[in-house]
Amino acid sequence: MISLENKTTCASVKEKKQFKVPHTLVIVTAILVLVAIATWIIPAGTYERVVNDLGNTVVVNDSFSYVESTPQGLFSLLQAPIHGIVGAAEIIAFLFIVSGSIAIITKTRAIDAGITNAVKSFKGKELLMIPVIMGLFSLGGAVFGMTEEAIPFIAMLIPLCLALGYDSIMAMALSYMGCIVGFATAMLNPFSVGIAQSIAQVPAGTGVGFRTVIWLVTTIVSTLYLMWYGRRIKKNPTLSPAYEIDQARRQDMDAMESEQLEFTMRHKVILASILVCLGIIIVGVLKFGFVIPEISAVFLATGIVCGIIGRLSFDDMATAFIHGAKDMISAAVVVGFARAIVIIAQDGQIIDTILYNLSNVIGQLPSLVAGYVMFFVQMFINFFISSGSGQAALTMPIMAPLGELVGITPQTSILIFQFGDGFSNAIFPTSAVLMACLGVSGIPWSKWMKWIWPLQLIFGALAIIFITIAILMGWS
Repeated sequence: MISLENKTTCASVKEKKQFKVPHTLVIVTAILVLVAIATWIIPAGTYERVVNDLGNTVVVNDSFSYVESTPQGLFSLLQAPIHGIVGAAEIIAFLFIVSGSIAIITKTRAIDAGITNAVKSFKGKELLMIPVIMGLFSLGGAVFGMTEEAIPFIAMLIPLCLALGYDSIMAMALSYMGCIVGFATAMLNPFSVGIAQSIAQVPAGTGVGFRTVIWLVTTIVSTLYLMWYGRRIKKNPTLSPAYEIDQARRQDMDAMESEQLEFTMRHKVILASILVCLGIIIVGVLKFGFVIPEISAVFLATGIVCGIIGRLSFDDMATAFIHGAKDMISAAVVVGFARAIVIIAQDGQIIDTILYNLSNVIGQLPSLVAGYVMFFVQMFINFFISSGSGQAALTMPIMAPLGELVGITPQTSILIFQFGDGFSNAIFPTSAVLMACLGVSGIPWSKWMKWIWPLQLIFGALAIIFITIAILMGWS
């Protein structure tokens, strides 16, 4: 007979042995080691590359050749994080600048006052916020490839989502995942569809009608899923994977509410300045080709202007900026290590070998099955090359003619590329933007994966359905 004391001891032992998900940096480092080991197993190979008429560097189809292997040893592995941080310097600098600028704006208390006012306005109508915000971010991803631009919005949306009874994951989903949905189903995005069409020699701007239907359906499905999740979390906040993380944030929100912060004219002017900032960024991206340095400059200027309007001293602004940038150190390290994975694979020259062997398999398959396999191949390649334009330059010169050999039109091959490239950006830790967004939100990659995998299954099912339709109707 087992005594009560022994039962208690056994229970405590079981509790100690319970599996704990490793830190995000541990997971990323483990992947880095596995990729380094792969360079000792997978033969090195490369495609020839040329610059096309539009100035894009693309691979030459049927130019693959095996080369002398360059396995990445222990010393290369230890150097990879340094090279990764250098390689991801632009996105890391963007994190520091934007986070510091937002910290200055936060110091003015304008965001706090605005959230308090918004909560009163949305009282009883919280669900209406989800389709509006989700639709805007999805449209941004579909029209001008909005992804990195989602990073600063997360910091602003988290307190609003918490105040409305949601969680940090909702803020992450509305902004970054909203952009990903639009990016993956884009009808006009010049950084994915535009480049892929030019490489595959498909007339620019064609196929907009069918892509718009796909974007609309996918955005509606995603929005309904978020509305279902939002209701569920409002009823029982403990169901959120980020519940423990949000508890401290909710305490701060409760303290803010107890202050009964007045929403002054100065606060309104500061919030209006933020809207002007966002307008400048959108116009800049669409008309003047703004990328990370220009967007960072606009945010920095906005932070300074808002600090002056909020009557902060220069010392207060400097202190707030440093504090905000300091909060991004852990995110910056993870982003650098994630970039190191790609560098190890590139230095080991295994990416082209993987693509070559996978393409050989596809060429032997029936058209429908080939289309499905191409989707997963594009997703797999996206693990190593998260840039949409970079992946298009590598895969489209191979996949477009290969697709035609098995009865898949180039337009459909581009759609398959979009799906494989876009949706997986929300899960792969090698995506610098994903890891940056998670760093801003304070959500570990493991908790994000716990939340998003059911939605990824839905995205995968929608992708298969639309690929099937496109192949069967010979869409061109």
